[in-house]
Amino acid sequence: MIPYKHTQIGYLMLGVLCVALAFFIWIYGVITAETNMPNFAIGVMVFVVFILASFGTLKVSVDEQNVAIKFGYGIFRKRFLVSEIGSVKQVKNHWYYGWGIRLWFWPYMWIYNVSGFDAVELIMKNGKMCRIGTDIPQELETAIGHAMSSVGKNS
Repeated sequence: MIPYKHTQIGYLMLGVLCVALAFFIWIYGVITAETNMPNFAIGVMVFVVFILASFGTLKVSVDEQNVAIKFGYGIFRKRFLVSEIGSVKQVKNHWYYGWGIRLWFWPYMWIYNVSGFDAVELIMKNGKMCRIGTDIPQELETAIGHAMSSVGKNS
């Protein structure tokens, strides 16, 4: 099996990051010109930019043992063992599922995405469900399917 790697760019998230950064620079300039800006406010601004930057991209990689996802520079990541995946299929997320990392309660599942509505749904052998957002769902579904079949041959 050829390892699969793909990075999806969340253009809206990056746009929001740029707007927030420009706004914070403007606020910093206005406030420091008149008074000393409290360190707490600077800390909050840095934290918001840090979190927004974390969700700018979603990298998905598939090999014979794992399906791994990583947001941005890697603070938020998750790994699924291929041997624990029961089924995989392409799905469309509803608009109200949102972007980022979400725990959805009906149906109960984790959602990981940065842009768009296309996703691949993994149903684990223990019944847990998750969705991984992607702009090329057919390729991701095929890669995970190949990994699952290679695990079946090796066991």
